[in-house]
Amino acid sequence: MRALVVSDLHSNAEALRAVVHHVRRKKFDHIVCLGDFVGYGAQPNQVLDVMRTYRATKLYIRGNHDRVAAGIEDGEGFNHAAKYAALWTREHLSAPNRRFLAGLAHGPMANDGVMLCHGSPHDEDEYVFNEHHARTVFELHSAPLILYGHTHLPVIFSCDRDGRVRGFSVRGEAIVKLDPNLRYLINPGSVGQPRDRNPQSSFAIVDSTKRTVQFFRVGYDVEKTRASIIAAGLPRVLADRLRHGT
Repeated sequence: MRALVVSDLHSNAEALRAVVHHVRRKKFDHIVCLGDFVGYGAQPNQVLDVMRTYRATKLYIRGNHDRVAAGIEDGEGFNHAAKYAALWTREHLSAPNRRFLAGLAHGPMANDGVMLCHGSPHDEDEYVFNEHHARTVFELHSAPLILYGHTHLPVIFSCDRDGRVRGFSVRGEAIVKLDPNLRYLINPGSVGQPRDRNPQSSFAIVDSTKRTVQFFRVGYDVEKTRASIIAAGLPRVLADRLRHGT
């Protein structure tokens, strides 16, 4: 499988357009989205229209913001800004996009030896931030390659045959060769709301046959996205954080 892997789009159509433009001449046969198509931003229908009609084999799973925006849950446990945006999104979705969100698969999903999840394979709301969190995932799941999102941070964790776990953040663009003797837990970062102090959208292309993962960063019109959030009456913090990637 050679796949474009995106996550945490968060209703940021400008960022998604920049990603789509950047990969227009790159070869891949699947597009993977690890959840949170919506939430936070003011362009949910534009994002979902692109993702629903993308011309590649689609492997999509839901995120926690998708559940609330689709009306599956009420946003209990969300902070004020996140809940406000999710409920605003619910009210502004087109009928086809509401059905699309409600029908998204609950991870994990397995394809060609690759496991897809939003938070972790056993809990789509779990944040996998560090080696301790990653070790728990490796102990509970035997998949050689797990792709996840939710944290908005591009990172790779590996586990050797003795159970030793190592991890590192991916800074900027990089190509990583995957060792066949290791298992991996990989986060491509966030398209719509990066949180590694780099405002550029983060995503990856994963080739499970060649055993490579290539991380990309691409800039987009942050100010246009900020203006759309403010004009929609969404909490201003959701606009301002985009400038700083936090």
